[in-house]
Amino acid sequence: MCVACDVSLDPAKRDAFADRFLDMLNGGMSALMIALGHRAGLFDALADGAPRTSDALACQTGLDERYVREWLGGMVAARIVERDPDAGSWWLPAEHAHWLSRRSPTANLAIFAQYVSSLAAVEDRLLECFRRGGGVPYEAYPRFHDVMEEDSGQSIVPIIVDQVVPLVEGLHERLVAGIDVLDIGCGRGRALRQLARAYPNSRFVGYDFSLEAIAHARRAAAEENLHNVRFLVRDLTDWNEPAAFDWITALDAIHDQAAPDKVLAAVRRALRPGGVFLMQDIDASSEPVDNIGHPLGSLLYGVSLMHCMTVSLAQGGLGLGAMWGVQLAERMLREAGFEEIAIHRFEHDVQNAYFVMRT
Repeated sequence: MCVACDVSLDPAKRDAFADRFLDMLNGGMSALMIALGHRAGLFDALADGAPRTSDALACQTGLDERYVREWLGGMVAARIVERDPDAGSWWLPAEHAHWLSRRSPTANLAIFAQYVSSLAAVEDRLLECFRRGGGVPYEAYPRFHDVMEEDSGQSIVPIIVDQVVPLVEGLHERLVAGIDVLDIGCGRGRALRQLARAYPNSRFVGYDFSLEAIAHARRAAAEENLHNVRFLVRDLTDWNEPAAFDWITALDAIHDQAAPDKVLAAVRRALRPGGVFLMQDIDASSEPVDNIGHPLGSLLYGVSLMHCMTVSLAQGGLGLGAMWGVQLAERMLREAGFEEIAIHRFEHDVQNAYFVMRT
């Protein structure tokens, strides 16, 4: 039977889906070109809004003009860059530059486009996981730490001292006096280094099982002359340090652990009396239907499937995935021994919820 000729189909609904699917295809390719433009510095060069020829833009950025010109064409088709064919010029409207350039420290959406390009590289390996189970290991993602560093650099790093610390009454004063702080799954350590600069009397340590991330964090701390922060390679699956820390943070790091339940229980044990646990994690529902209107729903499910879930499964883990949801997160926190849970959100960050627990 020819489905296209099936009179039982609703023609308006059928055609609307086709239009939406074509938008997806165009959007997917646009995302790849946006990621390239971000990495090449093209959006930053165009952010002043001044019209330029492709030759002038290539000269300004030190890039090949032919590639720049084709990229500009794609950006015009995507209605991102504007074009005057008579003058042969191109420009980026200020309203677009606000969301696409590094001039916006907390609003650069071009950063997220890099997830599309970086995760597409593991498509073949992920397909094998669909067929055989298992997962794609962490080391298969050579650029993921780059992207995550930029992501956290505009979500939590700019606000961690002035807005996140004040979520807990008295925490600022304790940090000024000097306490022991741990960041688990610290990655390249930007947030922890920010805290170490702000609170020189406190002692900071970051754990991550990525050799590359820890090496990068150590180099950065040395270059910044930070002597109150350490970074250690550590697998948290069987981690146990009772009553060792006053504040523990997990910034977008719990859901992709092999054993998140065990890690959360270990966090509870590692806190001293009066200690604080801050968990930044994805702000979504545990029920997929509830995520239909999420502004980043499809993107986050894709990141979850192609990274967070599969790297956990590669370690024989639970494979929670990024979209485990606040309901399951709360339940697991309570099972780990946290009785009072406060959830905070920030206007600039539609991606994350901030869970605060005190012992």
